Amino acid sequence: MFEASFESLRTYECPEWFRDAKFGIWSHWGPQSVPMCGDWYARNMYLQHTPQYQHHLRTYGHPSEFGWKDVCALWKAENFDPDALMQRYYKAGARYFVAQAVHHDHFFNFNSDLNRFNSVKVGPHKDICGLWKAAAKKLGMPFGMTEHLGASFSWWWPNKSCDKDGPWAGVPYDGNDPAYRDFYHNNFEHVDQSQDPAHWTWLTSNQEFREYWLKVMKEIIERYEPDLLYSDSNLPFGEVTDAPLGDYHYGLEAVAALYNQSERLYGKNQAVYTQKNRDESIYRVGVLDIERSQLPDISPVPWQSETCIGGWFYDTRAVYKHPRHIIDILIDSIAKNGTMLLNILQRPDGTIDEQASWILDELAAWFAINSEAVYGTRPWRVSGEGHSFVTIAGFTEEQVNWQDDDFRFVQKDGRLYAFVMKPEHRRHTVITSLTEAEHVRSVRLLGAGEVPFRQYCGVLTIDLPERMPGRYAAALEITFE
Repeated sequence: MFEASFESLRTYECPEWFRDAKFGIWSHWGPQSVPMCGDWYARNMYLQHTPQYQHHLRTYGHPSEFGWKDVCALWKAENFDPDALMQRYYKAGARYFVAQAVHHDHFFNFNSDLNRFNSVKVGPHKDICGLWKAAAKKLGMPFGMTEHLGASFSWWWPNKSCDKDGPWAGVPYDGNDPAYRDFYHNNFEHVDQSQDPAHWTWLTSNQEFREYWLKVMKEIIERYEPDLLYSDSNLPFGEVTDAPLGDYHYGLEAVAALYNQSERLYGKNQAVYTQKNRDESIYRVGVLDIERSQLPDISPVPWQSETCIGGWFYDTRAVYKHPRHIIDILIDSIAKNGTMLLNILQRPDGTIDEQASWILDELAAWFAINSEAVYGTRPWRVSGEGHSFVTIAGFTEEQVNWQDDDFRFVQKDGRLYAFVMKPEHRRHTVITSLTEAEHVRSVRLLGAGEVPFRQYCGVLTIDLPERMPGRYAAALEITFE
């Protein structure tokens, strides 16, 4: 059993299911999808002159009269079909599934005794997370939940403010109503109202809220037994400036509870906890999560990259990633000992739009050919070769302009898989990372069969067919004598 300490939790070992799965799909979904106006709506609707404030004012009315609590009641999820969606996600290659439990808006997508604003009592009147879990387990998929509550306390302080000018100047927003202080947080006295709205403390020092956060985490763990728990923050709550190491004890207690429950269920820990602090002394209590970016090279321990087809909540204005971009991120991540978690956007009624459906179809077609080069693989001695690389910068994602010499490598059962990152307009390809002692016996292009090759002093030259098996990165299986 784990203790709520760094010494104990740093003995954590990532379970094999997570290392083998490689690709998960995430439902980052909730009442903030209702306006179909993008991420952070519940915060920005209370910041005068922002686009989301203007949308709210002209669609629903002034936030003193129609606030976030009222938007939550509009969320119905009336066409939500978790079984049908899960079957599509599985076909599209996902081997684990993650549901949003609570975003910064403090609305729970699960049945709770701690917060009356939850999806069973308000809005859909459905246990969204419970329905997702049941659908995932029917397909044997590990089920995870994400919590964004830790950053909620200060993130949501604008609901206590008011317009600074215009016809509603000085009229308090509905977050000031004492009848809803339990939902909007008792944060008025703890936040500097004169501060720049773009800057605030992500993880609060408020002791009462920290204790509440831990109670919620334990409720999630005990009721839903997640295989994965994700915090949209560093390990709570040690991010606070000048805080002693002991301030991490809330996060450590939650992680220990997650792992110990998994041990009771399975005989050994099979759970994964992810957070975003890149300090190895912190992230070794679980798995490092990197949002909308990647690592420069192979990590000695498993990690998770996370991204979205568009924004984090449904937005009619969003431009979606091309399937090629998604596949390239996946390949680059698994070559570096990572997995990828992809958010598929849902409309407020629970459905996905036509473009998201097309992306899933394209992923399904690619996995149908290349899945053996993904599932169960491990990093090779180098992640790749060539002159093109992903941009390593926070929240930066760009489609790489791959060249003919760009490859990414993984291995499994003594076989090497080389992903040809630019498969189009070529008849030959050359791999230079093999040693002279590694004698190739055969080369197979997945989806096409064996292909001719020549090897000299380790350098491997491969003849490719005129027609490649797909439009995106292709995988070569290389076996050795």
